[in-house]
Amino acid sequence: MEIKAQSNSMRGAFSLVELMVVIAIIGLMTYTVSMSFDSMVPSERLNTSVRNLAGTLRDARREATNRNMEFFVEYDLDENRYRTITPFIKGGGAFIPGYHAEEDRFLSHWEPLKPGVTFERISVAGQQQTTGQATARFDPSGAASSHYVLLGQPRFEATFTVEVLALTGLIRLHDGVFEREQPQDDDFE
Repeated sequence: MEIKAQSNSMRGAFSLVELMVVIAIIGLMTYTVSMSFDSMVPSERLNTSVRNLAGTLRDARREATNRNMEFFVEYDLDENRYRTITPFIKGGGAFIPGYHAEEDRFLSHWEPLKPGVTFERISVAGQQQTTGQATARFDPSGAASSHYVLLGQPRFEATFTVEVLALTGLIRLHDGVFEREQPQDDDFE
């Protein structure tokens, strides 16, 4: 009887081989889940970046019309980020050009694009940029600098265009590359 008790208690533990098999199975399952997750994430990163940028642009337009003051959105193409420039100074009060220094102006924090998403090109009033900084204006009447922001994911060859209409400041979203032709002087004759 004593022998049976020992064999039952010895069988209660896992062998090293069984433990290695379980770890290998868990590793394969983790790899499979991460691969399928990676295939879903890229398009969501681009979509999230587009939604966040469109929200910032709508907020700048709304604040400009509500406060009856000019607001700006500044794009940093080299760092793939953007921010709102307000007509206020730090600590309160209106920013007065020539009286206040630019560093006294209240600026929102930089909002980075999602990893893997870049500014491919920005066109403000027909002037295209692929590097440096660009600024778009929103005025109290609701109008804005006519501009296009082309966001892309070079790794997945995906692009999306955010268009801001000049007269209304409204935002249009376009899958892929999109840009309207700028009006010419002879269009109005």
